[in-house]
Amino acid sequence: MSITIALIGIGGAIGLVVYALLSTSAEKAVVRSSLRQLDGYEVDNLRDQELLNPFANRVALPIVKRLTILGRRFTPTGYVDKVKTKFNLLGRIGPEPVDKFLALRVLTVVTIPVGTILIRFLAPLDGMARTAAIGMLGMVCALGPDAVLNRRVAERQLEIRRKLPDILDLMVISVEAGLGFEQALDRTVASVPGPLSEEFTRMLGEVRAGSTRADAMRSMEKRTNVPEMRSFVLAILQADTFGVSIGRVLRAQADEMRIKRRQLAQERAMKAPVKMLIPMVFCIFPALFVIVLGPAMIKIMNEFT
Repeated sequence: MSITIALIGIGGAIGLVVYALLSTSAEKAVVRSSLRQLDGYEVDNLRDQELLNPFANRVALPIVKRLTILGRRFTPTGYVDKVKTKFNLLGRIGPEPVDKFLALRVLTVVTIPVGTILIRFLAPLDGMARTAAIGMLGMVCALGPDAVLNRRVAERQLEIRRKLPDILDLMVISVEAGLGFEQALDRTVASVPGPLSEEFTRMLGEVRAGSTRADAMRSMEKRTNVPEMRSFVLAILQADTFGVSIGRVLRAQADEMRIKRRQLAQERAMKAPVKMLIPMVFCIFPALFVIVLGPAMIKIMNEFT
């Protein structure tokens, strides 16, 4: 009975301490938010000035910067440039996504020995199960971030290849209605959201900022790295060079892109049986063999014994 009362007292004391800390932190948060709303208010205390900054700027950003420095120091030559190219293909231009990815790579590399120690001494595994768990952890931490990044790049490129014929059809309608190329493109991307519309919007922004249409379209083709987009850009540039009607070129490109999209769907459909072969051989066929041949094998063994 006395032990129960002592445990209840200790729990109540811990609860009061936690409540006091939470209430104090809540009051400080309210004060800081009120101070942020005052324009021109100056805080004399250096600690209060630092607390006015968000938690991410005070704690997370310094950690990410230090991890990024470690990642840039120990990564192989050319790896940072490859990561930057992949983020450009994702439409995320700038050093910030690359720095976050390098910080994540450092954390995953550090996770491998820490996770190995935890699995070896704390996990209820032994023998092959422990070895398989350690190997799986190492493979996920070493190859996971790059695999996810490559997957996202491939998905974005596939989405661009699927949306390009539809956007070209809308551009054909707009151009034949009397709009210019840039006006038709601006009107089309406003109606069809997606990664392709984002790239066209960035291209139009570069043109309005003073870049030529040819340079802006070549930059867009490099950012996407899609064969259909390369063909479209070359056709538009040749039409500008030789004075061919934009509407006629757009209609021909729309028909060609629609054929390529159909061929892409047929190609993926032809690859499906080959991809299904591996799970069928290693997952479905063994179960079928056990069900079909299992009773016969048991009967044969009983007959011989």
